[in-house]
Amino acid sequence: MRFLFALLLASPALAAPHSGVVKVRTGPELSDIVLFVVAALGIWLIRRAMRARFAKRDTPKD
Repeated sequence: MRFLFALLLASPALAAPHSGVVKVRTGPELSDIVLFVVAALGIWLIRRAMRARFAKRDTPKD
């Protein structure tokens, strides 16, 4: 997990240098799609963890 966090921090350094030429956007870039997928995955993981946490709290203890 720490490796993934370090990789996310280093990702701007791994990006290709910018040429300074602006191109016309005709649709979403690959980075836009990847960002959406990562955000959706993060929300899914957090909701799953919260459901498990609250389900554990609601179980009756003998």
